[in-house]
Amino acid sequence: MRADLTFDQIIVGRRSVRRFTERPVARADLLALIEAACWAPSPHGTQPWRFAVLSTAAPKQRLAAAMADEWRRQLALDGQDADVVDERVRISRLRITSAPVVIVPCLFGGDLDRYPDPLRQQAELTMATQSLGCAVQNLLLAAYARGLDAGWMCAPLFCPETVVAALGLDESLIPHALIPVGYAAQDPARRPRRPLAELMIEVE
Repeated sequence: MRADLTFDQIIVGRRSVRRFTERPVARADLLALIEAACWAPSPHGTQPWRFAVLSTAAPKQRLAAAMADEWRRQLALDGQDADVVDERVRISRLRITSAPVVIVPCLFGGDLDRYPDPLRQQAELTMATQSLGCAVQNLLLAAYARGLDAGWMCAPLFCPETVVAALGLDESLIPHALIPVGYAAQDPARRPRRPLAELMIEVE
């Protein structure tokens, strides 16, 4: 636990970790992360998310293999050199298979409101997607507060059907990310944040 940290320090301290030790994640900690995610705001209180949890080797291996094939195809479309493709795919597979736990946040739209016009229906979907992002942020902050580390991989956005098939998920779920969770093997390099003056627009 990083119990001595203030909430502001947890926000600033959270980092995106890509390499983990073999130390396992306690189930109580894992459940606490999912519970924290589920306290995020959501449209009409629908909680339009589900979290697939991969804590054993077999599903991580299946997912890594399936996504590697798809990513290799996509990188080839970009005209990247074969050696570069091989190395990027190798690193990506290692990030999935070496993490003690991988959480797959999925969008679930079954309980969302239905509208007769496409504009409002798209807005409903956008609200749900935003709330999933809030849930993932809760999860990441809870992980850091408990002494764990995590990362955010967006690869499932480019091949959601591949992820669903590899994990045998219900087709009503749309995978949006992979969140590897564990204990950092090394401190990651952190990108600097832009100054507030560049990001904040004061309206009078």
